[in-house]
Amino acid sequence: MPSGRGFVALTLLVALLGGCTPAGTSPPPEVVLRPQWRELALPMPPGPAGRLVLRDATVCGGRWYVTGALADADGMTRPVAWTSPDGERWRSLEFLGTTHYGLRAVIYALGCRGDRIAMLGARSGGAHGNPRVTQWYGGPDGPMHEVIAGFQLYGGPDAVNVARLAGGPRGWAIAGNRLAGAAVWLSPDAAEFGLREGVPELAGDARGETMAYDVTPVPDGWLMVGALSPADRIDRDALAWLSPDGERWSRVPAPASPEYEEFDRVAVVAGTPYAVGLRGARFGAWRLVDGGWADAGVFGSTRPGPVAWVAELAVTDGGLLAAVSDGEMYRLWLMSPEQGWVGVATPAPLSAAGVSAAGVAGAGRRVLALGDDGSGAHVWIMDLPPKHA
Repeated sequence: MPSGRGFVALTLLVALLGGCTPAGTSPPPEVVLRPQWRELALPMPPGPAGRLVLRDATVCGGRWYVTGALADADGMTRPVAWTSPDGERWRSLEFLGTTHYGLRAVIYALGCRGDRIAMLGARSGGAHGNPRVTQWYGGPDGPMHEVIAGFQLYGGPDAVNVARLAGGPRGWAIAGNRLAGAAVWLSPDAAEFGLREGVPELAGDARGETMAYDVTPVPDGWLMVGALSPADRIDRDALAWLSPDGERWSRVPAPASPEYEEFDRVAVVAGTPYAVGLRGARFGAWRLVDGGWADAGVFGSTRPGPVAWVAELAVTDGGLLAAVSDGEMYRLWLMSPEQGWVGVATPAPLSAAGVSAAGVAGAGRRVLALGDDGSGAHVWIMDLPPKHA
């Protein structure tokens, strides 16, 4: 869709229409921000040209990253990532892959700790066509080294998925799932991870099946988020876990609700963790305060079916920005301290059908968005106006 009117004018419109909306609640549906997006052209990395396949965008350690793959005319992929000091000037990173699936990986998640970054990649293959996960590490400017790992570390008969990774003061953690339920992979340096599965409280038990979708460092250790499918209901309840070291975990459930709920993504805003996910036929947010989850508002709506989810969160000076799939399209929502949740116009229509992806990243008042509909991928950037502009 076009950029529309200037962001400043519409910020004033939000203030007029939603000025009495308490923070953390959903504003009237007609309140939509229309920022002035600019499309970026990522430089092609050395080697054969191909179609961009974009999967993740993040700001980590003061640097911007976009990750994915290049696909040739036959659909063969190779891993790619770009880095930028400011979101404007980009250069590609070198990948030193050594395995069959590493050379073909699509990079879908990235985290950082100090002067090290780590990535997760995957490429379907084998007799059953399951994703073959690869893990990478390097400096903020590369090159990226593939970690040689045994097949059953991320795969094997008990594999379900490998979701997100994060670096923090206590090392590295990867959130994911095994047949036993939620699981975690731990590493001191991202050069080699060890799997922890079947861990009490983290894994499923007589209370139901657990699922983990995201992880982030917190001052006291790690916070992982996901859901519980109760043994006595066809439903899901939002569930999180806290751990001081990645080895011992305790559950932090969301307040009881009859609705289908799950935590899809987690981010820390001004020292407070926020989880965002499905809440019935809408999206919901919760904040972790005094050891429990408090309501942080609802927004948007979902279409029938299992494909609605929160794709990504970005923390900006303007508030918490969420990229969500409502089952039909990817959409953007901003939780500002003054207005609660408000819709943000995407830089173009972003279909959520088929093999598609969308993401957001932010730092300060700058925001980056990516969209990939399976046939073409794009990256856009915009700058939020100063507060009270």
